[in-house]
Amino acid sequence: MIHFTCDGCHRSLDPDRDARYVVRVEVYSALDPTDKDWEEDRDHLEELQEILERLDDAADEAIGEDVYKQVRFDLCSECRRKFLRNPLGRGLAPQMNFSQN
Repeated sequence: MIHFTCDGCHRSLDPDRDARYVVRVEVYSALDPTDKDWEEDRDHLEELQEILERLDDAADEAIGEDVYKQVRFDLCSECRRKFLRNPLGRGLAPQMNFSQN
């Protein structure tokens, strides 16, 4: 049996009791054409598709995380609700665990 844990709160998710939500994030470098690169007879969408297909090729290690990164998270219902309220995490203070001295 596959075991899932919420990536937000680290709680174990029981497939019979708990709903599990998947969040996929894909971050890639924007390819904005300059005026001189723009030609009416070029199919820019096709060129972009070819670039993205090359990104899928695991053998191409020249493409670093600064160009393309894909991540996946499993969330429980509560963490899904929190994520949808603030997907970029704006205004959240970092959580620090200090000892009781």
